[in-house]
Amino acid sequence: MSSREYPWARLSPQPLGQEVPQYEYAVLQPLVPVQVDRSVAVAATPATRLILTLVAVHAARVAQIATLTLNDTDLGNRRRTIAGRVRNLHPLINNQTANTTGRAGNHWISAAMRGQDAPLERLRVDRQLEEALAKGPDPLHLAEDFGLDEKTAMRYADSVRAQLLQAAEQPSQ
Repeated sequence: MSSREYPWARLSPQPLGQEVPQYEYAVLQPLVPVQVDRSVAVAATPATRLILTLVAVHAARVAQIATLTLNDTDLGNRRRTIAGRVRNLHPLINNQTANTTGRAGNHWISAAMRGQDAPLERLRVDRQLEEALAKGPDPLHLAEDFGLDEKTAMRYADSVRAQLLQAAEQPSQ
């Protein structure tokens, strides 16, 4: 078998028995308060404020926010019918989903924060870093609280350890 006949079957440059080096991630840094303040200032509508709160407080992902329904909330009587008709059960609706039972799209949810210093994904990461800084760099705690994959939780914990080490090495003023 030659590599000309089967180009996908080329030999790997990595000899057998040797591990492939892992990618070294950069240390995640928390947001600066000015960045967060700008994102809060942009949140002008009730829907955008709700989205910002779900991300900044609960570290919710855009896809999780999009699939959120009123059944996921604990509101007293949870009335879902008006004038005998079932209404959209999603708390976030737009002009395209208001008369249907569909959800607002991820693009619509993240549109208001796009282009900011602190977009939704960055705010979510900041919330998880804040938790790790407050409770200690414990990957099990992060994985449990935020439903993170073990490798992701370890990455956050490593970043927090590096930040704490860096802060300890700096001379006090």
